[in-house]
Amino acid sequence: MVELTTPARITTVQRDGLVLDVLDEGPIDGEVVVLLHGFPERADCWRLVAPILHEAGYRTLAMDQRGYSRGARPKRRRDYRMTELLGDVRALAEQAGGRVHAVGHDWGAIPAWLIAMHHPELVASLTAVSVPHPQAFLTSMVRSTQGLKSWYMLAFQVPFLPERLARTPGGFLDKQLRTAGMTADDIARFRAEIVDDGALTTALHWYRALPLADPRLTRRKVTVPTTMVWSDDDIALGRWGVERTAGLVDAPYRFVELNGISHWIPTQAPEALAEAILDRVRSTAS
Repeated sequence: MVELTTPARITTVQRDGLVLDVLDEGPIDGEVVVLLHGFPERADCWRLVAPILHEAGYRTLAMDQRGYSRGARPKRRRDYRMTELLGDVRALAEQAGGRVHAVGHDWGAIPAWLIAMHHPELVASLTAVSVPHPQAFLTSMVRSTQGLKSWYMLAFQVPFLPERLARTPGGFLDKQLRTAGMTADDIARFRAEIVDDGALTTALHWYRALPLADPRLTRRKVTVPTTMVWSDDDIALGRWGVERTAGLVDAPYRFVELNGISHWIPTQAPEALAEAILDRVRSTAS
């Protein structure tokens, strides 16, 4: 007689001497949805989305990514290349048993796209939030106004300047986040979880490692069922790259546009985002 064992909760992922923290919630035997945050947030940015997924029977793994987890803040910018970001998410997916549903917002969408491209055997579906396919995004930088919208990526390359601008509550960086649509509560959370916790420099290394990236890593098509969620009040990500993402997905694809919502979709439109995620993950049921 075969004895069935209950899956264990995942609280950390260990890779190359780093320890990444994981919020493992929802039904322990449910299909796994991996939730990947962006800048400048942490895993709890999914706090309004995850309970809806749990109620539908899904288990969520929300990881504090490298640069954010206290046990995973290497100081060199080369430790934040896309190959490393991909490796972290691959390690989490393998620890969860594979065939996960990958969901990523903002920067978190990049490793979500990458694992779907390079390890489709580990990914049942992909929901990318705000950020289009990386190749479409790169092309949009020179074919549209995206380069102007992404001015901050260049500003973040300057050593020490963003950190200095973030020192004063209510200062330049806080004002920019407010302009981008963050609420006062979200900015207070950013100050507590990123600035005060000492994670700002290592979080910024995601941007500072971009000049070290190998562009060939992003040139594959995605072959898993994919949903792209974008909001029309996003001042950081334009429509051009989003509209061209469909041509880079060789699988069932859906585009969901949210009207009147800023860049911060997980906290400002959690019900609509959860609905889009559930539509995608349920479509893969055999």
